Amino acid sequence: MPLIPMFITPISRAKWELVVYAWQFFPVFTAVQWLTDWYPQGKTSVNSRFNIPGKLAWILMECPGVLTVLYLTLTLPTHLSLPGPLPIGNYTMTALYTIHYLYRALLSPLLNPSMSPIHPLVFTSAFAWQLINGISLGGWLGGYGPTTPSDWHARSGWIYLGMVIWGFGLGGNMYHDDELREIRRVAAKEFEEKKKEGKDVKKHYEVPEAGLFRWVLYPHYLCEWIEWAGFWMVGGLACTPARVFLVNEIATMMPRALAGRRWYVERFGRERIGGRRAVVPGLL
Repeated sequence: MPLIPMFITPISRAKWELVVYAWQFFPVFTAVQWLTDWYPQGKTSVNSRFNIPGKLAWILMECPGVLTVLYLTLTLPTHLSLPGPLPIGNYTMTALYTIHYLYRALLSPLLNPSMSPIHPLVFTSAFAWQLINGISLGGWLGGYGPTTPSDWHARSGWIYLGMVIWGFGLGGNMYHDDELREIRRVAAKEFEEKKKEGKDVKKHYEVPEAGLFRWVLYPHYLCEWIEWAGFWMVGGLACTPARVFLVNEIATMMPRALAGRRWYVERFGRERIGGRRAVVPGLL
């Protein structure tokens, strides 16, 4: 019984190609983020009776992508009656994607001492984003991309280099995420101490200092882009879904980083923020 009959399984090449083609135009819809700093999640979360608890919302909205990729990679070859198993390159990219989202969708929120509530608009948008991106990547990896070892022939050097870049980006992402968690740990400890003393407690914010935080305020974004650039390199220039994934990530995260820098300047002052850029050292 198909999960979503039109798109998940069975899925024709024509429908998959339509999804991939349309997905390339996603950056157009991110234009609204350049017009407003309103983003009801994280530091800029808003009070709303419709808000969803942060950790629960994060897990539910980040999981559809990886579940869709795994589902299509495992079921599409049979549906297409491929003559043999998928090549190791397909499974390698599936594994890289899965490892990232095991961290991002499950481990990361569970490690966080706290997470601000997430507005349903953000939740719905992120859920849809993950689902569409999962269909795009999963279709390519499951049988509409390379299907034989010869499709990966003579690209081993680029594949290994891409995997190294991917690993470097993931490691940087995790490192800088943990620096932000440390601030939350200190805030949680302070909250408990003041609560015991019967004092009022306000949200605790700091300007991170470690690693690339010395030069940019959102190095975890930059590291994630590096990670997915390596992922695209593994798939090759012809891997349109991986390219579109990277471009769409940058399109949706860049305006959030720039808005986040304005938030830091407003809260801590220009002198405190100094020459730190939003996400790209010395540039943006």
